[in-house]
Amino acid sequence: MTKQVITTYIFFLLLTFWVVSDIFPATGRIYGRIYTEDGEVYQGRITWDKNEGIWEDILDCTKSYRTPHSEGRDKEEDIVIFGIRISWSKSGEYSSASMGIKFGHIQSIRPRSSNKATIYLKSGDNIKVKGYSTDIGSSVREIVVLDPDYGTVKLDWEDLDKVVFENEPEDLPQDDKKRLYGRLTTRDGEEFVGFITWDQDEIFSTDILDGEEDRRDWEIPFGNIKKIERHSRSSALVYLKNGVKLNLSGTNDVNSSNRGILVEDPNFGRVEVKWGDFDELEFLDVGERYIKNYDEYDGGKRLYGTVYTEDRDSYTGFITWDDDEEYTWEMLNGDYQDLEVMLEFGQIKSIKKRSFWGAEVTLKNGKTFTLEDSNDVNDENKGIFISENGREYTVEWEDFEKVEFFEK
Repeated sequence: MTKQVITTYIFFLLLTFWVVSDIFPATGRIYGRIYTEDGEVYQGRITWDKNEGIWEDILDCTKSYRTPHSEGRDKEEDIVIFGIRISWSKSGEYSSASMGIKFGHIQSIRPRSSNKATIYLKSGDNIKVKGYSTDIGSSVREIVVLDPDYGTVKLDWEDLDKVVFENEPEDLPQDDKKRLYGRLTTRDGEEFVGFITWDQDEIFSTDILDGEEDRRDWEIPFGNIKKIERHSRSSALVYLKNGVKLNLSGTNDVNSSNRGILVEDPNFGRVEVKWGDFDELEFLDVGERYIKNYDEYDGGKRLYGTVYTEDRDSYTGFITWDDDEEYTWEMLNGDYQDLEVMLEFGQIKSIKKRSFWGAEVTLKNGKTFTLEDSNDVNDENKGIFISENGREYTVEWEDFEKVEFFEK
């Protein structure tokens, strides 16, 4: 076999692999086994609380954590007696804070009560959490498992014993659901591109947008929609892929009762856009390119870097931000152009104080912007703590200049 023939053969092998990979892309769907209180086990793709369906989606809750720096008073403890879990509070150095974590970092979830759970991470750490939205506790709207043996199984929080996440099998058949992806433009001209959650609810191409036009009810799969434009406080223009244009009103999908449009921008973070700030959303068919598989998440590492003060001192070591964020999976919160933003610390290269009210954030991809109106980035920050070799240093916001994150 000549060198030219071998080269040609290798080229066609690579081409075939590329084509097959493009036709059958990784779904990035949340997948796992759900063990119920009555001993059943269901396994398959999971949709959590209606609006989390891929590993990149974020589970929102409140965490309990131990800190020597604040006046935490309630330590949560529990015990199971004859199958009944009893929880109580015990005095200790514990506090609580809202948190978000991408499902890809989670190994398992075990409910502890009607509003509490323990989250076990891939890193080996675990976190005691409770619900403040609808992602944890009895307020979860539903947990759906597409089990090949049972079909579509809908479960409530009270049904769960534990949920164990894992990689999706390679031979699992494709389904017709695609995670919504698009380019959103605000009325101020800001653009965000990423995975879309519409009305804090719809996430898949098979989900339905509801509305009325001329006393006719419309139920349109998002997969049929090319673009949505805000027309007024009470209506939206909906452009279908077949060329039809509708002016819909009458439901919270298309008016000011909309609960918010979330954009998971891979190059920015999660942005929440309210109806009053929304201009238009164009759906794009390239979302599969940005889908991540379960094994691309590491469960988080300790934040590490150098903190600089306005007095030109510097401290290098493991960092606890605002006395509660310690890991790369945790989220920095703030407002950007009056839009709520949440982004992983693992994306951040540096944070620089701009004033008592805000900070300049630079991401590893080079993007720089200012966040405000959050205790993560203003003078309500509870302190930046740096520890190394058994020594700990504290930098208050008024003395803080900047932090640069890097791996140890």
